[in-house]
Amino acid sequence: MARIVLFLLQFRSQFRMQKKVPLATNQIYFRTLQRVPIIPTQLMTYAAAVISVVLWAVLLTGRGSFWRCRITDGAQPTRPAKWPSVAVVVPARNEAEVIRESLRSLLAQDYRGRLSLIVVDDNSSDGTAALAREAARGQVRERDLSIISGAPLPSGWTGKLWAVRQGVATAEANVTPDYLLLTDADITHAPDTVSWLIAQAISGDFVLTSLMAKLRCVSLAERSLVPAFIYFFQMVFPFAWVARPNHATAAAAGGCVLVRSDALRLSGGMDGIRDALIDDCALAQQLKSVGPIWLGLTERVRSLRPYPRFADIKAMVSRSAYAQLGYSPWLLAGTCLGMLLTFLVPPLLAVFASGVPRLAGVVVWIAMAISFQPTLQLYRVSPLWGIALPGIALLYTYYTLHSAYQYLRKRGGAWKGRVYAGAAGL
Repeated sequence: MARIVLFLLQFRSQFRMQKKVPLATNQIYFRTLQRVPIIPTQLMTYAAAVISVVLWAVLLTGRGSFWRCRITDGAQPTRPAKWPSVAVVVPARNEAEVIRESLRSLLAQDYRGRLSLIVVDDNSSDGTAALAREAARGQVRERDLSIISGAPLPSGWTGKLWAVRQGVATAEANVTPDYLLLTDADITHAPDTVSWLIAQAISGDFVLTSLMAKLRCVSLAERSLVPAFIYFFQMVFPFAWVARPNHATAAAAGGCVLVRSDALRLSGGMDGIRDALIDDCALAQQLKSVGPIWLGLTERVRSLRPYPRFADIKAMVSRSAYAQLGYSPWLLAGTCLGMLLTFLVPPLLAVFASGVPRLAGVVVWIAMAISFQPTLQLYRVSPLWGIALPGIALLYTYYTLHSAYQYLRKRGGAWKGRVYAGAAGL
């Protein structure tokens, strides 16, 4: 930068000399510029290499081994002697395409205890409630299903949390269940999902037990970006840290969250997070103040939500990315800078640098690609996507910036005809 300024001022001085500006004036300019420190390009390159190596050394060894994908539901916890009662709450707004398959998977649960299901039709306009009744017809647990019409959304609430609150109130109207399973209408469950969750919750004395639903990974956009979404989520919220009672990190996956009813009431219930856009992590943070929580990867819980185009994933990420940063422009700037330093600098060094910095860039890029492999294996996509992780990270950085842009346009958190962030000056 200093060299550029020197050139411009030199050009300016020559121009003034043509206008017979005193030579002494130009000499003052040059003497001043000689005192401006110019950082050598080589020094900057070495500094970038050191930063990259340190960043990835910390990521790979100091964040709960997030990239290994080892926290899963693979183990079979001890089954309780007595199965507690469970109420499943499903908020549903315009879910005609997926509600039947999702609900049938819940009605087919092999749970041995008392199990009730409550679908809250959140002012749908596509016949979601009728399709839910149709899906339940003839099923073994048809009598255990209740479908209620949601009340209009009050000020200060997000739509999903308001629907969940109504479902919880319905579940507790007669006999309060021991546990509540909060799941989405676009999630399908293996027959033993509720049984496994209850066994895990009781064996670990967890007040919240959550499974990260396996997202759909079929289209090019999904194969490109969905595994990275899981990778980045684990990087921000290492699952090993989530399970530590003395660690501040708290997270859950909103598609499948089992909570202990008494702990939910003690923590403040759904009212305590009524306006949370990232409701799952907000609920996890609230409940971790009461007791231990657990989050893991799974194959038994799957999302039916398709993301056929890159624009669909962009909308999904942009809906809540800026909210995750607390709508702070400083955190936004820091996050974007951090993403660029972490993911973009290594391949730039590998391609454009030389000597030790280039070697460092190559090594870090390879380490980055290797760290992505367990997630790619989980989603059964080509390991070559590991090399593309810098470009994928750059795309996610753009989506985060777009999230802030949507907030400034008063379109933040837009979902199914509702806008939650920005419109009310949140």
